[in-house]
Parts: sequence; structure tokens; C-alpha cells
Amino acid sequence: MQPLSERMLADIDEKNMAKESPILVRIFKQESELEVWKEDKTGRFALLKTYPICRWSGDLGPKIRQGDRQAPEGFYTITPGLMNPNSNYYLAINTGFPNAYDRANGRTGAFLMIHGDCSSAGCYAMTDEQVAEIYALARESFFGGQKSFQIQAYPFKMTPLNMAKHRNSPNMAFWKMLKEGYDHFEVTRHEPKVDVCEKRYVFDAESSSKFSAADRCPAYKVPDDIVAAVRDKQRRDDVQTAELINRGTPTAPIKMGVDGGMNPTFLAAVKSHGGPGATIRTAIGTIPPHVNPPAESPASDSIVSTMSLASAESKPAPGPRSSVQVASAGSSGGFLSNLFGLKSEDQSAATRSAPAAEPAKPKSAAAPAKPAHTTVAAKKPGPAPAEVKAANAAATKASPAKQEAATEQPGNTTTTSLLNGAAPTMPSGGFDSRFGAWR
Repeated sequence: MQPLSERMLADIDEKNMAKESPILVRIFKQESELEVWKEDKTGRFALLKTYPICRWSGDLGPKIRQGDRQAPEGFYTITPGLMNPNSNYYLAINTGFPNAYDRANGRTGAFLMIHGDCSSAGCYAMTDEQVAEIYALARESFFGGQKSFQIQAYPFKMTPLNMAKHRNSPNMAFWKMLKEGYDHFEVTRHEPKVDVCEKRYVFDAESSSKFSAADRCPAYKVPDDIVAAVRDKQRRDDVQTAELINRGTPTAPIKMGVDGGMNPTFLAAVKSHGGPGATIRTAIGTIPPHVNPPAESPASDSIVSTMSLASAESKPAPGPRSSVQVASAGSSGGFLSNLFGLKSEDQSAATRSAPAAEPAKPKSAAAPAKPAHTTVAAKKPGPAPAEVKAANAAATKASPAKQEAATEQPGNTTTTSLLNGAAPTMPSGGFDSRFGAWR
């Protein structure tokens, strides 16, 4: 319940937004950035703030199986039930992996989070200060009536330059499908409606029939204005990508077994202190002493690869505002689920479709998919209150040496072992009773 800072409230007001208006989150691995977008008073999303990611694990590419340490890529729906105020990593937002697309493609894993600290085993680790603000922004959007918000997780910003550099990646077919959704948001500035059929994502599709993730797509239509705007953007991007390739733009090395990334701002701070081992306080958050920066290969461009690559902004085109229909929206039976009064039948359905809200994360140091259609589908394929501070202080954190025993343990898919060391340190009922009268 920590309030938003006066500075953040001023930024929201300056950008013609309301504190309680809907949000949308985009994540970029290569750039190690998390963006929070917020709906302004024109009804479109605008960028509110970009947060540097302190640590993410794995390679560029989707999460395939439990234990691969990959941070997920794709489109995910976050409901109040996926917001965990009792995380061992200060606060956590469960991405809801695996969603309908992931399950249809046989991908396994659970408890993939956005959380505090600066340690990752398949998660996106911010700093405690950053995740507190992101969490509060999500909370306020729920207070404003947003039923769920979307997380779009990408390998990199889907620019012509990045598409040219990564043209030889075995993940390119999957990434082109993600770019379809990226382009829908870029041209409309509305949250794209996401469905899954034939084991692929479909965006802003209108149909009188139900979508089933693994089955044939029903007949559907995407609004003409969105189709035209997306087609124009893709044509421009394809021309620029071809020009970059013809000019000899080098391909990015295909890296296997690398251990993720860290935003250059945090990496520079760690280096300036001679490496990890001490608490490092920066203007954008505290880096804990047990941080484990990604290893740098002499032949790699590991620092350069995380730098942001500018892209021209696309002019938004008119488009209807819709809510996501298909990404999983699980419930942990947590505090925010109760706070927002989810109906019991909604909670039951959510429990069936997604994982619980918190991993066992002791504190520490693919088959390509088909591109999505944009036309009619063919038949073929400030400070917190004292008692909240006390609650936060009560969240005990485990030893850094146990990092490898965290969420991503190969071959282990049982909930019992995953929750070891990460169960709420305070009964959720305590939060319910504390805020019951206020609610």
C-alpha cells in the first residue's frame, strides 16, 4: 500500500494522465529495460517511465522448459491475483507463465516474476525501489477499475536494425510473430486484444466463434484501419531491414548458455565499486551485495548488446480499445484478489489457468511459430505507514549461496518444492483484516 511519490504523481499529471488510469508494461531483454505505459486522457497509451532492469537470466529467446533459466517472452495478462505483496524479493508480479500459447506449444515452467532485489532464475529483477513503484502503479490502475493489465515481453525493441542483426537466429519466426503484436500497439496505442489458435498468437481479431489455442482458427476479421496501419508499418520496416542487410549490417552472434543481462547503468555502478560485495546505492535503486553480474566473454559485445537502439515512433491510427482475452490470468488467492472482490467463479477459473503467485526464490547472487494473420483467417492453418514497514521487514530472505536451488530446477515441476522458502512470511488474512474496513 505504499503511496506513489509526489514526483511520480507530478509526472502523471504533466503527461495528461490520471493516477488510476490503465497501464501496460513492455519488457526488452537486450536493452534491459522495462517500460510502463499509461492511458492518457485522450484514451491512448503513452509512455510514462522506463525502468532499467537490474538482472534477467538466460538467452534472447522464449522460455521452453522448466529449468532452462529463460525469462519468458510473449503476451501475458496480470490480474490482482498475480500481485504478491509477501514476496521474498520484496514485492513480486507473477507474469502468469505459461499462458495459452505456451501451454499449446508444450512449454513448461512456473513462477516467472517481475520482482525486487537484483537476482534472477528466469525472472526480471528490478530493484526494491523500482518494483515498489511499478507495483503501486499497477495497484492504482486496479483501483481505477482496470480488470487486468498486459505485459508484452520481447527479446529486443522490434526495430529494422535489430531484425537485421538477428536475422540468422533460430528464433526469428517466433520473433516475427511477436512483432505483429508489437506493431499493433505501435500504430494504435491501444492494448492489443490477444487470442491464440493453431498454436500461434492472433491480434485484435473479431470473431463470433471461440478461439482455442491448439485448434484451427475460426473465421475472424481484424478492423480495416488496424490492418492498413500495421501493413504500412511492416512494409516500411521490411524495406529498412532489407537496406540494412544489403549495406552489410553484421549479424548478432547466436549465443548459447549465456546468463542474461544487466542494464548498463547498473553494470557501470558495479564496476565502479570494483565488483560486487557491497551494497551499492544508485539514483534508480539499491544493488545488493550478493549481485551476480553477467559474465563478459572477451569476444562478445555483452555491454553493447544491452544498449537501447532508437526507433522512429509510428503515428497512431484509430483502433478500438479491447481487453486481452487469452493470456492466462491466474490467482494465488492473494491480498489483492480479495481487495478487489474477485467473484468466486472468476477465482476458480483463474486458478485452473495459471500458476500460483510466488516462486521458491531464495535470495542470491523451439520450434518456430507461424506468423499471425492481420486479415480474415483462412480455414487453414513517499514512505509507507509504520505497520507496512514492519510487514516488509518481516519478509526474511534466504542465503545467496542457494541461488541454484531457486525456481528453475530441471526436472522439478512440483508446487511443493517450488514454494519452499518462498511462501508468504505473513498470513494473507492479516492483510485482509487490516484493509477490510478501508475496503
